[in-house]
Amino acid sequence: MATIEPYDTTAGRRYRVRYRKPDRTQTDKRGFRTKREAELFLASVEVSKARGEFVDATAAKAQIGQLGAEWLARQTHLKPSSFRPLESAWRIHVQPAWGSVAVADVRKTAVQQWVSEMTLGDPDAVPVRKPKGATLVIRAYGVLAAILDDAVSDRRTLSNPARGVSLPRKVKKPHVYLSHEQVHALAAASKYPVLVLVLAYCGIRWGEATGLRVKHLDMLRRRLMIEENAVQVGSVIEVGTPKNHKKRTVPFPRFLGERLAQQCEGKARDDLVFPGDDGHHLRLARVHEDNMSWFAGAVKRSGVPRITPHDLRHSAASFAVSAGANVKVVQKMLGHSSAAMTLDIYADLFDGDLDSVADALDHAVSLASVGKMWANP
Repeated sequence: MATIEPYDTTAGRRYRVRYRKPDRTQTDKRGFRTKREAELFLASVEVSKARGEFVDATAAKAQIGQLGAEWLARQTHLKPSSFRPLESAWRIHVQPAWGSVAVADVRKTAVQQWVSEMTLGDPDAVPVRKPKGATLVIRAYGVLAAILDDAVSDRRTLSNPARGVSLPRKVKKPHVYLSHEQVHALAAASKYPVLVLVLAYCGIRWGEATGLRVKHLDMLRRRLMIEENAVQVGSVIEVGTPKNHKKRTVPFPRFLGERLAQQCEGKARDDLVFPGDDGHHLRLARVHEDNMSWFAGAVKRSGVPRITPHDLRHSAASFAVSAGANVKVVQKMLGHSSAAMTLDIYADLFDGDLDSVADALDHAVSLASVGKMWANP
């Protein structure tokens, strides 16, 4: 039962409101100059409780730094390769800017200013703050917004002030599609030619290729069983399930059969198909000019456009579409979560389908009587 009680201070009589929060715990608020002010506050509390809009003033004082650390600790469902970028964004960009700010003090305008400053940089700052890429800005913003979403769920604030902020647009880089001749030239110039061909013709990810074991190859059916993913997180190779935790089967062309068989000669079933020099998982092939890896060297020697190992997936998609594969086949081969995702990424590869539709309609009309009517008005 809520009550209003008077009490005396050196400044005069004041009023205290005692009431219960939605969880039935008791609290109070004091300092009201008149009984009318106390009654109005109590009425607003009861209305907010009835509407499910009650916000605990004490809980709203919690700082983003504390809530962010707790939020990060709850992301146990993420793979190490997904967790690391979030942890980095929190530690470098979110925590320094928002760590000491209380949830109740976060304002949409301040979030927008923070996003704008990261996007544009600040040449007058000491040290100079360079502009951040759209991907990094959106990731850092996403961390802050997610923390505030949880604050809303916990009734620390009524709404998320970060939502509705204008974000920078990601600019998609055009895909680089190699020809068959270029792929084979790149393979011939590389230290791991069979690996290059597998990446370019099967479309599997780098970690999926370096995680392949002899037992994952079905030579009779010409299939690769994608069951492991070896991702390099910092300096550590994390071995887990494929992306989205979905295993899949990917076909390989006949000409790769003999090469893969030679690659597996003398190996046990659990041995890696493409081990590094130390016999363990092959490390990511960097392409920076100041860190010339075997892959970067092969790109330079073969004269193909500058690409990364991941870019070979684009060529694999291109080859599959050119061979007549539909979008569902390409989706399964690449391990995308949906055909819509495949179309979003490789819409340019299916432009020829538009011409095919137009030609098919033209052919259908020409065979119908309506076609004759238009031909002889």
